[in-house]
Amino acid sequence: AQVLHILSEYGWYILFSSIAIYFVLQRINGMLQSRSHKRTQASEAQLEPSLILRRQEAMDAARHRMQQELDEQAAKYREKQKEIEEEKRREKIEAWENMQEGKSTRKWTSLHPESESNTPNAAKAKSDKKNLRSGYNPLTGDGGGSCSWRPGRRGPSTGG
Repeated sequence: AQVLHILSEYGWYILFSSIAIYFVLQRINGMLQSRSHKRTQASEAQLEPSLILRRQEAMDAARHRMQQELDEQAAKYREKQKEIEEEKRREKIEAWENMQEGKSTRKWTSLHPESESNTPNAAKAKSDKKNLRSGYNPLTGDGGGSCSWRPGRRGPSTGG
């Protein structure tokens, strides 16, 4: 009867504390195993220096191979970039020569759209436009007529 009374009063506390103790013991057990594993590795390392030497040589060889592959990839990339630059340079020279000879510069204008705005047709099209309302500037508010926008009152809204 007394055991049932203790369980009914402190049952949840007992359950949660037993779970916490279980996790703490698991953590301590893991730490002890890792320490013993490190000790065995240290003792093996002291017994087998040739094994350590072979491992280091294998790691150095792998690093060397990876560095060579990276260098090869970088060289290929540089070559590809040089070819692209050379092709662009050739296209520009060809377009310039065509322009000097008076041939079509369609390819040149598609590559450089800013050169199209320098043509006389573009300037003529701009001058043909007339202003819809002369003297109206929305930024200054001048010449807008009778209607004008004004900001609302500051402060909380009154309504409700």
